Amino acid sequence: MLRQYELVERVLGYDPDADEAVLNRAYVYTVQKHGTQKRASGDPYFSHPVEVAGLMTDLQLDQETIITALLHDTVEDTLATIDDIEANFGTEVAQLVDGVTKLSKIEAMPENERAAENLRKFLLAMSEDIRVLLVKLADRLHNMRTLHFIKSPDKRRRIARETMDIYAPLAERVGMYEYMREMQLLAFEQLEPEAFHTITKRLEELRSQDGGQVDAIALAIKQALAEAGLQVEVSGREKHPYSIWRKMAERHVSFEQVTDIMAFRVVCDTEADCYAAMGVLHTTWQALPGRFKDYISTPKSNGYRSLHTSLMYENSMRVEVQIRTREMHQRNEFGLAAHWAYKQGDRPDGQVGWLRDLIEIVDASHDAEELLEHTRMAIYQDRIFAFTPKGSLFQLPKGATPVDFAFAVHTDLGAQTVGAKINGRHMPLRTPLNNGDVVEIIKGKNAEPQLSWLGFVVTGKARASIRRAVRLKEHAEVAEIGRKLFDEIAGRVPAKIGKKAVREAVKRLEMEDEEDLMFAVGAAKLTDREVMEALVPGSTSDLPDNHDWSRRDHAISIRGLTAGVGFKLATCCHPVPGDRIVGLRKKDEGVEVHAIDCLELASGIDNDWLDLSWGKRSQGATGRLRVTIYDRPGTLAEMAGIFAQNVANVTSLEQVQLDHPFTTYEIDVEVQDLAHLTRILSAMRASDAVAQAERV
Repeated sequence: MLRQYELVERVLGYDPDADEAVLNRAYVYTVQKHGTQKRASGDPYFSHPVEVAGLMTDLQLDQETIITALLHDTVEDTLATIDDIEANFGTEVAQLVDGVTKLSKIEAMPENERAAENLRKFLLAMSEDIRVLLVKLADRLHNMRTLHFIKSPDKRRRIARETMDIYAPLAERVGMYEYMREMQLLAFEQLEPEAFHTITKRLEELRSQDGGQVDAIALAIKQALAEAGLQVEVSGREKHPYSIWRKMAERHVSFEQVTDIMAFRVVCDTEADCYAAMGVLHTTWQALPGRFKDYISTPKSNGYRSLHTSLMYENSMRVEVQIRTREMHQRNEFGLAAHWAYKQGDRPDGQVGWLRDLIEIVDASHDAEELLEHTRMAIYQDRIFAFTPKGSLFQLPKGATPVDFAFAVHTDLGAQTVGAKINGRHMPLRTPLNNGDVVEIIKGKNAEPQLSWLGFVVTGKARASIRRAVRLKEHAEVAEIGRKLFDEIAGRVPAKIGKKAVREAVKRLEMEDEEDLMFAVGAAKLTDREVMEALVPGSTSDLPDNHDWSRRDHAISIRGLTAGVGFKLATCCHPVPGDRIVGLRKKDEGVEVHAIDCLELASGIDNDWLDLSWGKRSQGATGRLRVTIYDRPGTLAEMAGIFAQNVANVTSLEQVQLDHPFTTYEIDVEVQDLAHLTRILSAMRASDAVAQAERV
């Protein structure tokens, strides 16, 4: 563990203007606050924030970030508060500590929701200040280094999986490749211990057999470049076990068949030297087709710049070579952190493009599952490059389509897309894009995202935006149904209902606005009684609490039952007056009334059957319909109009199937009798909005 003076000396070594007294005070503060707390390793707890601060000094970050690293666990794990932090160390440090604290686990939630909520808070905190991410990544890296001290295998695997799914990809996206590689390696050891140990053992065997082959190849590359007049630094290494395991899994090959286990890095003085070095290597050894990538002229979205190529060395050995300048190398290994020159007022953009996309995904995602799905798609996929007709460059995942491209340019453009030209030719919207494609999006003024697009888009931003648009459209259509039902309910209230009464009802029901109220009515989230009472308080007080307002004066009587015997209408067949009915008497229960052709009757063959008929009071039963409508604007409202025209009260509306261009609903509707239900069905089948309608 770093001693107090060692940490301060490190900071002063790269920032002589740093406030030594504040750094000392922060070190003492974290030691005092964490007191006698211990980690799973048995070490004092304060050793963890001190080591995290040490990692921040390796990146030469500003003193506020170092202090944040020292204090990042004090609010969560001690009696310290954000106000205490602000009083002692200032507003900026308090905001950074608060941002890191908000990322702490929410243990009460189910695992997947907890991961999603952490990620949601993480992304929002990052949008305020990217230093929050840098501290959190260092925090996670140190925790991974000590993960083996945790006794519970399940807990170790859970932390490792979260690291592999979220933190390592985020480290990659801000260009911190050293952090990414170490996180992946440590997580791989926990998630696939057998594969980890097997590959590690094979690498050790190769190392003992090759007689310094890595050094020999590095020397050969350096000599070839020196003969061409290029002064470079060359280093070689074996790829780490997780990288090899991924290649084995992706290519479905054994360890022996993975030929490019060794990778070499050539560091040059200038960009021109990089391209010259590549030319020398390609003329000295055979270059493998399709393996050359120029990330200098077209950098990755995280700022990564380098030339990549693969060579066929002696004895048919494949080797990977990366060529870059010293400045590129520093940026490539530590990404945004390497360019953080805060003390000079040169702040990197905390909301780089991909981060803005992630914030949009947070806003658009409906639940935990969606958020995790969309975010993982956004942060961890291989990339291609595509251009607008004016030459603007956009990076997208492999397999991206023109719709993904449109949403990458702007959310509004994606929403209005009706067609696309790829390299000047009209192409289907589901066409996968290739590297270097020029994409022109054709938009329509009244266009809107289509549900069917979810079948081929691959970016998290596109999926989140499409799902949000579809939800809003469905919300508006259900609200339109609710408005018609609301008018019918309001007609029963013993008072004239104006806009003021509606506004007051919204407040009493704790709705956000009138639209929210109409949606709740349309989705059957409110009973008729609740709506009437909100409109005119006390208007339902003279009736019993169990009075069903949607069935007022519609009590049902059944002939054939012994006086006093209770009954209920079966929910499997929803019999209505006019159906031939039969009673099923179950032991220790009342009588269940079924339509004579109900399939469920077969399961009650051992129960007593009663021959029943409808009595004089036989209005207000509920029938169930399954209606498939065309998925276009206004169809749901047209269906609602049919119910209103036939004076039928919808008590439940549930979407049961999405199969573009159709949407299927199951609808419970109060009817007078079978003839009433048949009229509604006939009107449905005659409507252009309805593809199919049947009774359930």
